[in-house]
Amino acid sequence: MSGALPRNGWPKDFTWGVSTSAYQIEGAAHEDGRGLSIWDVRAITKDKVYKNESGETACDHYHRYPEDIALMKGLGVDAYRFSLAWPRILPTGRTFVNEKGLDFYDRLIDSLLEAGIEPWACLYHWDLPQGLHSLGGWAQRECAGWFADYATLCARRYGDRVKKWITFNEFSVFTLFGYAIDWAAPGITDRATHLRAIHHVNLAHGMGVDVLRTHVKDAVIGAVHNRQAVWPEKDTEADRRAAALLNEHWNLAFPDPQILGHYPPLIARDMEPYIQGGDMAQICRPVDFFGLNHYGPIFAKEDLNSTWGFGWGDSPPGSPDHGIGWPVWPDAFRDELLELHRRYKLPVVVTENGCAGDDAVNADGKVEDPRRIKYLELYTAKMAEAMDAGVDVRGYFVWSLLDAFEWGSGYGPRFGLVHVDHSTQTRTPKSSYDWYKALIQSAKPA
Repeated sequence: MSGALPRNGWPKDFTWGVSTSAYQIEGAAHEDGRGLSIWDVRAITKDKVYKNESGETACDHYHRYPEDIALMKGLGVDAYRFSLAWPRILPTGRTFVNEKGLDFYDRLIDSLLEAGIEPWACLYHWDLPQGLHSLGGWAQRECAGWFADYATLCARRYGDRVKKWITFNEFSVFTLFGYAIDWAAPGITDRATHLRAIHHVNLAHGMGVDVLRTHVKDAVIGAVHNRQAVWPEKDTEADRRAAALLNEHWNLAFPDPQILGHYPPLIARDMEPYIQGGDMAQICRPVDFFGLNHYGPIFAKEDLNSTWGFGWGDSPPGSPDHGIGWPVWPDAFRDELLELHRRYKLPVVVTENGCAGDDAVNADGKVEDPRRIKYLELYTAKMAEAMDAGVDVRGYFVWSLLDAFEWGSGYGPRFGLVHVDHSTQTRTPKSSYDWYKALIQSAKPA
């Protein structure tokens, strides 16, 4: 195992883990009473997903979770971050409780604990029940209360065993791509709807924190934000304006109100019509850690045909990337950790970091993925630099354990440490699996 480490070594209580999400791996989309999510509907909408693929079967984790837990145990991880599927637990989003759905997560949680792996449960990873979307979804203020009811059910059911909780995954991604840019479910492009969704999701987060504090003894609670540096594609006034506004929507619209108690300046006035008395206090609830998902920087450009006047630009020519166009910029990861420490003064858990590829099983039955190993070496080294500079990083989770359904990209990009043949569901650990296993072993105290 190669790569840098903090000057004083990895902390003894540092958490090493892997992450997944329900819709991306579970499958069993129509089994045991599960209801439809907005992603089930988007996936059957022509040309919204690569090759019109879906998460209907995905990695069949619903049936194969014991095999996947065995892979985690072999890897040596301390923790597994997964999401609970709202439509599996409440098929229409509210009222009717699906006991078979609740039972599945009981089995998963108990099996993780038996394997010595700590469950980290995320309440929402983009799979809003279609029944709630039909009632207005996140554009409807009542959706925050529906989320709180769902959170209460989960906290009461699993809080005796699950102590690490995440309210939402990547607020900015599912709101911006779902309500302003047609890149994700539900595929709406409207400024006012987007703004309402931002505020109502923030309200839901705050209400969810309160629910978890009330019902889970010794709960450790955070939220997961996808943060990347946003830089102008070209050094022009128009692109600099675009980058500044995208930065607020992408990086600040959720953590600022949740942690600092206010919306950032460029969008604060836009948010005013949707804020009612007491809202900001309800949103700004104490949390225990900042969950960071990070891959690489974003380059922004002016796009006057878009909802907000900004668009995604291109990386500088010759920049290294994942192989799917995402830039690889390790220094930006270190700098993001330093900025989080300065701005929010919270412990940080890196809840996603990883690299895509087009990995395939070779003639020897192995999957060699040296690009991913190099990426993980570079990024964990920069995390170590940030820790040496004073950032309180408590854990690191690789995205992802398995090659999963990657939303609009379908099964094209493979992020897993474990290769999945989606026609046979055969799992094959990649060379990066062995690399990460060695890193974890080397980090443990003798």
